[in-house]
Amino acid sequence: MSIRKSEIQLQVKDRSADAYLAAPEKGGPGVLLLHAWWGLKPFFKQVSDRLAEQGFTVLAPDLYQGQVAQSIDEAKALLEKRDSEWMSDTVKAARDYLTRQNEGKPIAVLGFSMGASWTLDLAASEPGVAAAVLFYGTGGADFSQVAAKVLGHFSDADEWEPLDDVRAMEADMKTAGVDVTFHIYPKVGHWVVEEDRPE
Repeated sequence: MSIRKSEIQLQVKDRSADAYLAAPEKGGPGVLLLHAWWGLKPFFKQVSDRLAEQGFTVLAPDLYQGQVAQSIDEAKALLEKRDSEWMSDTVKAARDYLTRQNEGKPIAVLGFSMGASWTLDLAASEPGVAAAVLFYGTGGADFSQVAAKVLGHFSDADEWEPLDDVRAMEADMKTAGVDVTFHIYPKVGHWVVEEDRPE
């Protein structure tokens, strides 16, 4: 399938934010992709391309505006100096842009680690989110407000997201009436699907 790839600018209040857009020539259902604490590294653009090849219009906002960490220490530093309010506004601007591209139809949100937390926040605050996919990331959103179906991918041996915390979140979601399915993978690292991570 032929896809188009482009770097776009999102209007975020009085500033602009970079984002990566990958889509089939004729468009397709919208997927918002939210990156992990590394920044919008090539891997996340490659995932966007793969989804576009399957018929989805994928938008990945750059929550760090060009900064990409190569090591865990660099990622920690980026996370510590983040502007959470601006990142939240960027996620919402990306959601608005993608919803317009999708002619107002509901979208899916897919988040990795840090991006999974933003995914949960968005699913709890926006009724236009039909599906939320979490990769090795949890969050403390108001699950009673989540109308989306939730799919999660986690490890049973993750030092960053302990299995007890994952199971507790799953139980809280079920108590709140969320349609949730979690897959637990044995003895894999936190960034299990990120092919560029040595872990």
